[in-house]
Amino acid sequence: MSDSTSRLLGERVSQLRQLQSMTLEQLAAASGVSRSMLSQIERGKANPTLAVTQRIAQTFGISIGELVDDPEAGNRIDVVRGNDPGTLFRADGECELRTLSPLQLEKNIEFYAISLQPGAELSSAAHFEGTREMFSVAQGGARVRAGTSDIRLAAGDTAHYRADVPHCIRCEGDAPLEGYLVVSYR
Repeated sequence: MSDSTSRLLGERVSQLRQLQSMTLEQLAAASGVSRSMLSQIERGKANPTLAVTQRIAQTFGISIGELVDDPEAGNRIDVVRGNDPGTLFRADGECELRTLSPLQLEKNIEFYAISLQPGAELSSAAHFEGTREMFSVAQGGARVRAGTSDIRLAAGDTAHYRADVPHCIRCEGDAPLEGYLVVSYR
């Protein structure tokens, strides 16, 4: 973490603590992070681990992204370029999965574009408890399985299902499947 990032994180932790009328001792007790470490973080003198940053964020009821984001970031336009290779999570002969969300902004919801060739599928293990997905078919046909549920979708259809169980999106028919996936974490 750079010095400026450490300073911004420290200012943000201090700001959130004061907004919630918490003392360092109260934040330490609630987060499980020592008072000494919190003091160093607030003064920009420590580079906390990801686990420490996560505990602080959870204490404030926000994500790590919300904790470390620059509050002025809301005044800018973030763009995800279609030709940015960093947005591709999978790209092979059967499947292309591309994020549509600016990576630094992904918090409790993620957006993806999915392309599947006939017979190909995108299978996922169970996500965190309470996770839901919504898949909308733009072109082609799909079969969506979530746990013991199974449904077929055509162009224009949207399915909303549990993603905290094993689940799968499969291209059905002879034409490629194009669709959009929204993942929401609680």
